[in-house]
Amino acid sequence: MKAAVMGYGTIGSGVAEVLEINKSSIAKRAGEEIQIKYILDLRDFPGDPMEDKIIHDYKTILDDQEVRIVVETMGGVEPAYTFVKAMLEAGKHVTTSNKALVAAKGAELIALAKEKNVNFMFEASVGGGIPIIRPLNSCLTADEIEEITGIVNGTTNYMLTKMSEEGMEFEDVLKDAQEKGYAEKDPTADIEGYDACRKIAILTSLVCGQQVDFEDIHTEGITKISATDHRYAVAMKRKIKLLASSKKVEGGYVAMVAPFLLPPSHPLYNVDDVFNAIFVHGNVLGDAMFYGSGAGKLPTASAVVADIIEMAKNVDHNIAVEWSSKKMELVDYKKQTGRYFVRTTAEKDAIERVFGTVEYVTAEGVSNENGFLTGCLCEEEYEKCAKELGNILQRIRIA
Repeated sequence: MKAAVMGYGTIGSGVAEVLEINKSSIAKRAGEEIQIKYILDLRDFPGDPMEDKIIHDYKTILDDQEVRIVVETMGGVEPAYTFVKAMLEAGKHVTTSNKALVAAKGAELIALAKEKNVNFMFEASVGGGIPIIRPLNSCLTADEIEEITGIVNGTTNYMLTKMSEEGMEFEDVLKDAQEKGYAEKDPTADIEGYDACRKIAILTSLVCGQQVDFEDIHTEGITKISATDHRYAVAMKRKIKLLASSKKVEGGYVAMVAPFLLPPSHPLYNVDDVFNAIFVHGNVLGDAMFYGSGAGKLPTASAVVADIIEMAKNVDHNIAVEWSSKKMELVDYKKQTGRYFVRTTAEKDAIERVFGTVEYVTAEGVSNENGFLTGCLCEEEYEKCAKELGNILQRIRIA
């Protein structure tokens, strides 16, 4: 079966590599050999093993009826959306690793694929090499998923791990991550939480079967996390992790991306370095964990190739995915209750006057401030108290 790859960057070249490395086992599972006929890119790749397959016009793929499967690894919404939509309309199956595209246009492209009796798949768009989309669509369909909480960004998890273990400040660890190739030259999407936000929007859309707009999800990154915060975390025997979370509550779903302080009993506590993990709680399954390499060339490419195999096995059949374009209005996160760790320069009598009974935390090497854990408050109540107290240096939610 002939396939085409749109975008010959890290993931696109990884797909070509995986198809070559595991050629015989992939052919056995797919029922026939998968061959790349075209690779679409703006660049030429002299000396590359795939040099003779490089093309510069997507219509070459579009007009070739021999190409049944198209892989999109370009990134961004445009021109990826235009190209993918055209491929589906032409009756070609498409798989993508592009979270921006799936978060923005997933419902529309799924509906179009169904109409044309082809498939639009996106396993690699959320957990990289971790299988999570297919389990949600097949293995866990007997459950009502009540919670999905994940560490879904390897860059920020690596940075927080280094800060915790080595006492590094944010700017230093960011530079280290960039030097190692874990962080982009422009790291905004990772460190501000936007990448994780799109991923939890996709997962929530799949769980509730409706469109969840990532713009509606409250998102905080890790740019304000300091070495001092990690000292307090050590004193509390906790770790700071950037969590992307979606929970079923009264009235619908509440979703958020933000740093949390995790206790050792939390299932995501020991997920360190560049690893990702997604925790799922179903009403009959109970707890399940999906753990592995959430990013990287070959792990992500392996998830893309798994989609290719699935599509090759269902070349004349659309696999149903419940995700309608009807918008899901999220429940206001400010109505949710929880505890908070707070750092302030305010005096203890002022803290207790505003917050009531609190639990103070002392961290080694930290002076001229007070750290404390609040009682259970909703976000609105916390914000009101924080405004009244003033002099807040930091606030991190407790998981």
